[in-house]
Amino acid sequence: MKALILSGGKGTRLRPLTYSGAKQLVPVANKPILWYGIEGIVAAGITEIGIIISPETGEEVKSLTGNGDRFGAKITYILQEQPAGLAHAVKIARPFLGDAPFIMYLGDNLIQRPLNPFLDKFKAEQLDALILLRPVANPSAFGVAKVDEKGKVLALVEKPKDPPSNLALVGIYFFSPQIHEAIANIQPSARGELEITDAIQRLIDWETSVESCTLEGWWLDTGKKDDLLEANRIILDTQLEAQNHAEVDDKSQIIGRVQIGAGTKVINSSIRGPVIIGENCYLENCFIGPYSSIADRVKLIEADLEHSVVLHSAQIIGIHQRLVDSVIGRRAQLTVAPRRPKALRFMIGDDSQIELP
Repeated sequence: MKALILSGGKGTRLRPLTYSGAKQLVPVANKPILWYGIEGIVAAGITEIGIIISPETGEEVKSLTGNGDRFGAKITYILQEQPAGLAHAVKIARPFLGDAPFIMYLGDNLIQRPLNPFLDKFKAEQLDALILLRPVANPSAFGVAKVDEKGKVLALVEKPKDPPSNLALVGIYFFSPQIHEAIANIQPSARGELEITDAIQRLIDWETSVESCTLEGWWLDTGKKDDLLEANRIILDTQLEAQNHAEVDDKSQIIGRVQIGAGTKVINSSIRGPVIIGENCYLENCFIGPYSSIADRVKLIEADLEHSVVLHSAQIIGIHQRLVDSVIGRRAQLTVAPRRPKALRFMIGDDSQIELP
């Protein structure tokens, strides 16, 4: 059994963060989203992993994630020159996949449940495809499945105007080698992509064994800012362990589950968990509220924030208003200009979102 993780795409919904990096590397609780998927796959006993990368962000993915040693896996990187669809990603990965069954995992997904029960069902019933589904309020935004009462998949439709059900494809699939023949027999969709839903539909038309499981627990597609913040909240709530390797002065107060990395200094600050703070940060005269993640080498002086994500080497200095529900990009600087007359001064990139009181 092998695994294929998709870590390409342009991440347009997370711009401007993803202008300079892969969306799958945006951290949740100070760990790249992509790594949660890798860890879940390895925990299910699958250690041969192929990762689909794009020309724009592939080198960053390779540099940060490495050859798989840190996960107990062997990682092979596969370049997809153009975002030509999920089925196209499987097609170009055929030399890596060979004739092995495999799991396909979209790299910006986070799920609560382990993969083992789904893998066991796929193997025990010798299925050609097993898809994971989840009821959603807006099925028109997803690939949608129509299933019978036993979970057999009857039809799939990609982002339908009139959905046949509210069961969305989660973005985790199990396939036998039969999927390669199905992909060879489909054509690009109206948007010019080889759709995995069309390939699975071909398997259904051939009356092969295509089944589904409904995913329980939380599922998060971290493609938007609010989804990223919600993922950060849930991971901090459910997985964070308190650890303090920081230098903390006696005027500071740390309450609840807080994890702080080595080399960080905390001066006259209050931190109320769950909160994670990386290594070599500097915090002075700050309040850090619940559900905040602060990456390595961040500098915060007289900052007040909660339910926010601050990325590597950002600086927030002297902002005398509380920051909430915010994502601050790598090396970003939020400061107060000393000039008069008092005015707001910005340099704002494409697709940024700024809210002022």
